[in-house]
Amino acid sequence: MLNCIDNSGASVVECVANLRMKRHAKIGDRIIVVVQKHRSLGESGPGGSASSTAAGGTKVRRGDLRHAVVVRTAKKLQRKDGMVVRFDDNACVLINKTGDPIGTRVTSEWSPSNAPGNMLSTT
Repeated sequence: MLNCIDNSGASVVECVANLRMKRHAKIGDRIIVVVQKHRSLGESGPGGSASSTAAGGTKVRRGDLRHAVVVRTAKKLQRKDGMVVRFDDNACVLINKTGDPIGTRVTSEWSPSNAPGNMLSTT
């Protein structure tokens, strides 16, 4: 189980396949995930109804198969300069098949220097 740290609508996802190797995924690897829990954006605010916000607010639903990039792992990763990077949890960002992020914002800290190439643009 991984946390999804973008605003695509998914909260918790489960990894079903690693596209790089048969082993566990590392930071920067592309994986295929299933959305286990999505964020409910349907609280009715001033001037809007709950059903209209919930219908158009999320980009993913529970049970959807999506591609993702791992951006945080609890396993230690040693960089080439000797620095060891470790996070408290495992997290990913959902992307489409071409590699563009589904959400528009990353809502938590992550290490863009570990992502290979321009997998996720920081601008």
